[in-house]
Amino acid sequence: MNRRRRKKLTKSLAGAVLCDEGTRVDRLLKAGADPAAPDADGTTPLYAACVQGSAGIARSLLAAGAPPDAPSAGPGAEGTPLCAAACWGHTDTVRVLLAHGADPTLREDHGTGWTPLRWALRGPHPETADLLRAAIAGRETGGPVSGPGPTPG
Repeated sequence: MNRRRRKKLTKSLAGAVLCDEGTRVDRLLKAGADPAAPDADGTTPLYAACVQGSAGIARSLLAAGAPPDAPSAGPGAEGTPLCAAACWGHTDTVRVLLAHGADPTLREDHGTGWTPLRWALRGPHPETADLLRAAIAGRETGGPVSGPGPTPG
């Protein structure tokens, strides 16, 4: 695929993520859009999906190769995908990120900012905080890092 076509597909991917169009996201990824490339402002598709709580789109981006811990740098969209999802209490999206290897102890701002757990506690989003605590404990003991499953309800 030529560079110009891939750039066009990737630009369309950013729009599809922002509009929460999962089918279109999947189609663009299959056609060759770069799941890790930031938009013109520096916002990554995965970060945008995580802010919106679009767990399905996040799963598609991660499966296509988006790095789970890559920071976004767009104005008002700085930080890691896991911190973005935790900040808004998007527990299902946090679960997807953890299942794909996101680091629940990673601080934003090159290691000087808040952790996902701190964002979840600030929310306050107790279910998200519990999931992150379980993931951190799992990392420390060598157990599962994705935390508990959905709460019956």
